[in-house]
Amino acid sequence: MLKLALGPVPYFWPRNEVLRFYEEMAQAPAEIIYLGETVCAKRRQLALEDWLMLCEGLAAAGKQVVLSTLTLIEAESELGALRRLCADAPFMVEANDMAAIQLLQGRDFVAGTGINVYNHLALSRLARLGLRRWVLPVELDHQALADLQRLRPAGVETEVLAWGRLPLAHAARCFTARAHGLPKDDCRFRCRDYPDGLLLKTREGEPFLNLNGIQTQSALSQCLIGELPALEALDVDVLRLIPQAQGMGEVIGLFDRVRRSDLDATEARRRLAHLAPIGLCNGFYRGGAGMEMIIGHEV
Repeated sequence: MLKLALGPVPYFWPRNEVLRFYEEMAQAPAEIIYLGETVCAKRRQLALEDWLMLCEGLAAAGKQVVLSTLTLIEAESELGALRRLCADAPFMVEANDMAAIQLLQGRDFVAGTGINVYNHLALSRLARLGLRRWVLPVELDHQALADLQRLRPAGVETEVLAWGRLPLAHAARCFTARAHGLPKDDCRFRCRDYPDGLLLKTREGEPFLNLNGIQTQSALSQCLIGELPALEALDVDVLRLIPQAQGMGEVIGLFDRVRRSDLDATEARRRLAHLAPIGLCNGFYRGGAGMEMIIGHEV
């Protein structure tokens, strides 16, 4: 049966809200939980010791925990923090930057969404360095997944982002600060005002992108709830669900019920549409435009 993984929280939530969130997630039917700051090193409400405390509590609740690294390393201080995490973490680490993979050589690790794995040669190379799980790049479709699965190295799990806003890009510039006329070095942590990111619309008023500090996300939430049988047939091991500020427990519950054949995927998709901050998409996975929601023959 497909395993469910809760990805790291991409947003800047107050410390107490993060702690409450993971207290709730300890009871949710997700087997794997990723923790840590992946977007901005200035978000320091939780230190490494706090993340390790959360890891220990979730592990005691029966979860497989993984510590995630920053996606964009911009300063020597951030590299130092990365070295400490990779050297001292008693749990598996998700690398989101090649610097992390270099530091993790000889240890089991996960290649996260920040690592672009586009062919089996890259998978094989990473497997020799210690790769034990990789996340399919969000822009690849089902055919690319099938091709990669066919040549996947033994002992390596595959994870596919099945719910949530897609991480599209990271940049040195902070878009949230810029939207408020602030420089990045004096951002005043304005991203804390947007628990699900800052929505960007087209001139016609249509949702387009979502700004989350230095990260650009899709406005719509990827939803592959109808693809679960096909993903299982492709020997995908894990479905990644991206956290959101409201209704995350319900989202996980719906995916759990569908994977257990306790709920029809069509009904689950209808309910998930009401839980998404804006709306649903699956276009990249279905081989179309990313913003599309293609309903019909599942692939």
